[in-house]
Amino acid sequence: MQLTHKQTVAPGRTLANKKLLLVFIATIAVADYLIFQQAPGLNLFLLSLSLTSAVLMTARRPPSGIKAATCLGISALAAAPLLETPSVTGVIFAMTAVVSIALFCTNLLPKTPMAVPLTLLRFIPLVPLRLPHFYRRYFVSHSGKPIFGTTLTSLAGWLLPLGMGLVFLLLFTVANPLIAMGLHNIDLSFLINLFDITRIGFWLFAAIGISAILRPRLIRKIRHHITETPQVSHQSTGFLDHTALLRCLWIFNLLFAMQTTLDVLYLWGGAELPTDMSHAEYAHRGAYPLVATALLAAAFVLIAMRSGGPGDSSRLIRMLVIAWILQNVLLCLSSILRLDLYVQTYSLTGLRMAAGIWMGLVATGLVFILLRIALRRSNEWLISMNFATLLAVLYISAFFDFSGFIARFNVENSAEVSQLGTPLDLYYLNSLGPSAIPAIDIYVAKMPGHDWRHEIAKRVRDRLATRFAMRSLDWRSWSYRDHRIANYIRSTALIEQ
Repeated sequence: MQLTHKQTVAPGRTLANKKLLLVFIATIAVADYLIFQQAPGLNLFLLSLSLTSAVLMTARRPPSGIKAATCLGISALAAAPLLETPSVTGVIFAMTAVVSIALFCTNLLPKTPMAVPLTLLRFIPLVPLRLPHFYRRYFVSHSGKPIFGTTLTSLAGWLLPLGMGLVFLLLFTVANPLIAMGLHNIDLSFLINLFDITRIGFWLFAAIGISAILRPRLIRKIRHHITETPQVSHQSTGFLDHTALLRCLWIFNLLFAMQTTLDVLYLWGGAELPTDMSHAEYAHRGAYPLVATALLAAAFVLIAMRSGGPGDSSRLIRMLVIAWILQNVLLCLSSILRLDLYVQTYSLTGLRMAAGIWMGLVATGLVFILLRIALRRSNEWLISMNFATLLAVLYISAFFDFSGFIARFNVENSAEVSQLGTPLDLYYLNSLGPSAIPAIDIYVAKMPGHDWRHEIAKRVRDRLATRFAMRSLDWRSWSYRDHRIANYIRSTALIEQ
């Protein structure tokens, strides 16, 4: 008697796999409908909610109703900046929330918030590798044959009925003009559009991302085997030993004290500079290099104050490091003041505004380093605090209309309006886009009708309004910022009439 072994599969697991495949294909279809060849807008917000819903529906252990609702609420809150206006920052927040929820549903999200940033970094490199594994795991039947092959085999039995039915349909078309007219009116051009190369590429890209989200994996941590080695004193050996570290800190503190003293005299105190140098030039030459100096100082402090290093047990080194960090914080504040003086003289730009935010983040990071040393926290704590601060700043910035703010600031501080500063650069305002229209209207109202600048400003305003009117009006491209601008243009048009 011959014994045969058949692989038995739990019916629940088979149903779960089929459900996963159905949701996977449906999510790709939703992404195609919302995103492909559509201007970004409301569609990005809806896509993030769709991805979250797909994760919750395909979780191996479906969360309770309360947890699922909480996850959807968190996803909506994270993607809320996309309702204001589509932006890279908003997409990053939305996708971070989706990935975090996916990790939560697979019990891969750490319970301590400080470990979340490193966990997300362990997820990103494996994203391109998930689709092949996803195919082998869920698109292959338990007999080892592809599910598509099994499906085609089962469809072979329909070839004769469908073929004969097509023959009869052709005969009826010849015999009945109504059927011929009906078939003629059927537009099958959408099938051709489905199979263009760009659409297939979009499907592949979407499949890679969706497969990684539905079944996330993390890079394994490397476990180091600790071997007993004789301990070497950090006081006298190593590249950065106790003596070398002390010398570095003394020199650095003296150099920074010199720079701080000059800033206090000329930048904060307003002392008179040499005749060939203005305060704007003094501010501009130091704004960006001083931030780079602060970043180098922060890296040096992390190396010097590493756990078990020469600075970890020396009270004198700790005091010198704290003094140096405080000087670096003052240096960042001086850089912000330098930038402010430069902006007052040469107007505001997007790059200068971003530089000011970056300087504030660097100063905050230095304060966190100071707290890490004082409270004896780990580097993981330091990374998490900086990561949380960065997320908070980016999230708030995603709601802020920088272009509109810059345009209004430059108009209100221009030589034509405030009698101070520099003449308004209307060409730069044109590059800021439709958000600059309200500020340009203020400028036009201040200029006399016969002034040539009045005519140029109106021309720029009309060009921006025309460009805005040519935007996509599809509901998937809607954003709250565009809605406000449209209402403003409509209201000003009614007033002019």
